[in-house]
Amino acid sequence: MKILLVEDEPKVAQFIKKGLEEQSYEVEVAYDGFLGRRMALDRPYDLIVLDVNLPQVNGYEVCRAIRQHDAKVPVLMLTAFGTMDDKVMGFDVGADDYLVKPFEFRELLVRARALYKRTQYTPRDTNVLRVADLELNLEEKTVRRGDTSIQLTAREFALLEYLLRNRNRVVSRIDIAERVWDVSFDTGTNVIEVYVNFLRKKIDRDFSPKLIHTVVGMGYVLRAS
Repeated sequence: MKILLVEDEPKVAQFIKKGLEEQSYEVEVAYDGFLGRRMALDRPYDLIVLDVNLPQVNGYEVCRAIRQHDAKVPVLMLTAFGTMDDKVMGFDVGADDYLVKPFEFRELLVRARALYKRTQYTPRDTNVLRVADLELNLEEKTVRRGDTSIQLTAREFALLEYLLRNRNRVVSRIDIAERVWDVSFDTGTNVIEVYVNFLRKKIDRDFSPKLIHTVVGMGYVLRAS
């Protein structure tokens, strides 16, 4: 896995770089947002670890630029600000996951591996998943609703894939956490609800019929009726 780390604190950057390289990952470091943005747009990476509070160009703007250039590369944002508003802002500009400083390195490693795993997964049974006029192409990494192309982040794509694979079946938050976030514990946040809402805005808000339904006290189900 080739990783771009955008972090302006040298000690933190070297700590993360050393830890990732000990796992045999290739790591390149940018110490400000301007350089990080340029590297992200000029070179291919399997994962981008991106601090929010950066000199010259902040992490949100860097992430927005990355998403305009590449909708699929996973972006893990690092920040000292842990409020839900901060997280939602990060998700809004295209981040796939969010890690609040200070953090244990092994948590960063688990999240990095999970993001990479989602982008590398290739199903054996079919390359296209459908329900109603919604179509997800796993080989091309594209999503369409009727004649409309829909842009999703890597995490949104993974969540929609899971819902499509379990269409007409109610899946719980724990199911989603285990299968999409690759964690077997409650993160203590409503990040799953946030992502479900992101998906609804993109694939349901301007279309009919509505496909993503909430089953109160149980979870979510994707179905055409």
